[in-house]
Amino acid sequence: MWYRKAHSKAWIEYNNYKMNINRIIIYPKDIQRITGKSDRYGRQLLNKIRQKFLKEPHQFVTIEEFCQFTGLSLEQVSTYLDD
Repeated sequence: MWYRKAHSKAWIEYNNYKMNINRIIIYPKDIQRITGKSDRYGRQLLNKIRQKFLKEPHQFVTIEEFCQFTGLSLEQVSTYLDD
């Protein structure tokens, strides 16, 4: 996977699949849309991901880290992200 900047938006190429994603951070509301569970579940899952990747509580979780943790592909997740 590689990243490049184009017109102030990040373009991600993942297995020859190009997506235009305006952000790299995932939020509890995004997790709620993806899983169909509550916002609280999303916050708890983000905390588990932070623990796994040895992040501090104030640090953000990226979409890529979420995909690695959950086993979902970037293509699947990107369909639920609205910018």
